[in-house]
Amino acid sequence: MVSTTSPVQALTQQRLLLQMEYQAEKEAFRKQTEEMGMMRKVKRGDAWYPLQITKSYYNSLNQLAVEVMRTTDTDIEHNFEFGKPIIFFSCDSMSQKDARIKYLSFTAMVSYVDGDRMVCVIPNDGYLLTLQRTDHLGVQLSFDETSYRLMLDALDRAIRAKGRLAYLRDLFYSRKEPEVLTFAPMHFPYLNTTQEAAVNLVLRAKDVAIVHGPPGTGKTTTLVEAIHETLMRESQVLVCAQSNMAVDWISEKLADRGIPVLRLGNPTRVTDKMLSFTYERRFEGHPDYPQLWAIRKAIRDLRAHRKRGDEKYHQKMESLKGRATELEIRINQELFDDARVIACTLVGAGHRLLDGRKFSSLFIDEAAQALEAACWIPMRRVGRVILAGDHCQLPPTVKSIAALKAGLGRTLMEHLVETKPSAVSLLQTQYRMNEDIMRFSSDYFYDGKVESAPDVKYRGILDLDIPIEWIDTSGEEMHEEFVGDSFGRINKKEGTLTLETLQHYFERIGKERLLDERINVGIISPYRAQVQYLRRLVSRSEYFKPFRRLISVNTVDGFQGQERDIIVISLVRSNQEGQIGFLRDLRRMNVAITRARMKLIILGDVPTMTRHPFYKQLWDYIQRLKRKE
Repeated sequence: MVSTTSPVQALTQQRLLLQMEYQAEKEAFRKQTEEMGMMRKVKRGDAWYPLQITKSYYNSLNQLAVEVMRTTDTDIEHNFEFGKPIIFFSCDSMSQKDARIKYLSFTAMVSYVDGDRMVCVIPNDGYLLTLQRTDHLGVQLSFDETSYRLMLDALDRAIRAKGRLAYLRDLFYSRKEPEVLTFAPMHFPYLNTTQEAAVNLVLRAKDVAIVHGPPGTGKTTTLVEAIHETLMRESQVLVCAQSNMAVDWISEKLADRGIPVLRLGNPTRVTDKMLSFTYERRFEGHPDYPQLWAIRKAIRDLRAHRKRGDEKYHQKMESLKGRATELEIRINQELFDDARVIACTLVGAGHRLLDGRKFSSLFIDEAAQALEAACWIPMRRVGRVILAGDHCQLPPTVKSIAALKAGLGRTLMEHLVETKPSAVSLLQTQYRMNEDIMRFSSDYFYDGKVESAPDVKYRGILDLDIPIEWIDTSGEEMHEEFVGDSFGRINKKEGTLTLETLQHYFERIGKERLLDERINVGIISPYRAQVQYLRRLVSRSEYFKPFRRLISVNTVDGFQGQERDIIVISLVRSNQEGQIGFLRDLRRMNVAITRARMKLIILGDVPTMTRHPFYKQLWDYIQRLKRKE
């Protein structure tokens, strides 16, 4: 049902909830900074300590960059990525009680991370001296004021808007149907029927279109085709996503299609291919860049060697700065003119480089993972909006319980799927999973509309194998523990059984076949503490040594958008009260169970889990499959 709330009231409410989230996250960060021991921050992936400075230099954007490396805890998955604010500190002890942590007085920014090496941009060379003189150096994530400022500003713009932005705002919060063009459907021989329908829907849309892509249905393929066809009609489009990883993925697929992409910001995976279409790499590859670099160096030298009483200093400085600005504007103009796709995160769309630029079309990938406020950041630059994603998979992260309950977690995509059904196209053929693995998710989340492509329907690893198993881990010895130090719940006996189960399955397949066919495995647990415990077990296991490159262990969020031949899930929860915490968020479990191509093994305490109707239905479904065999 469409709300009777006016568009301005709806966005004002969003702003209020976002302000609540801002305060909650700021308070949580303050508490974490003041109360949490350094070892725990390192284990959470929010800090690196100790730290080694390897080099410093001015990058192509004339920013002072410092390269640092972590030297311990390299097996811990960290949360540092491009664009995140960071703060350096010195710490004389790793233990919680004795540590004296002293934070340095400036905030830096992550430029990029490659494994255990990170490049940070710092405000000036005075701070570089401070860093070089600091003993026992470490770095941790800082509170991200910038993202909130940009989101709040975007909501304010939308509330006050006139013109096209006001039209989209009023359309999204009214009963009015979006406008469409009328033309005969186009045919794309390499797309299936529902993918073809989705591309046609996008091409016809004058205001908004939504590509709803359940797991394995080829959402990215469809989106790339829609962007390619749109570029037959428009000179340039803006492509955004919530995370850097999602921007990388769509950028890579567009580049593979031969479309010139300019990626604002640095990629998550630092490969030559990914770097080749970043703004920074293109900027320094421009023919005029050596000249600009020479002028910038002259400016720095002039500053460093300024003589007292030099009357011509200001005149020389202004002349050099003027030439540098002129060159920079020219290089930027050429880089943007040459690109057909400008790609960045939603927050990145607030960058000054995009000031004054307008686009006919905005494509937002993984739109169901983005707060609505973030979607309004790029929307002020565009005429129409295409959203792609799946609101039955991972939701946006909201830390304030009050804001979540009041509706902050409800995304723009979710809202539009409900209120503008004519603008939605559901992709219905999946190419990833065996039919038995896919069927439960299709029936529970997508009204049974998703079907398997014929070539994957019966895919399997072993003859007469049941594609899904649930191993009941209930019993006196299996129990969850809350581990304060490592931030979460852990079930060590279940962790051990998880690896024993995988080893048993590997023995049935055979070492030679596993290695020859490179059969890959994902071990998933919703809890980070369990993930780290499982990683340690895998790294210490003699049996799994030959297969380590084939096995990855991560949280559900870490596997978003990925797939593996075999998926093993450790649910962890085991208690007499039937408490399952955030496993009640069924969208998260939908992601977990739909990563598997051929085999899904779930380990969990049946009496604990099946008190929730979803897990009861899943257990019953798996038992029916066993009886069928």
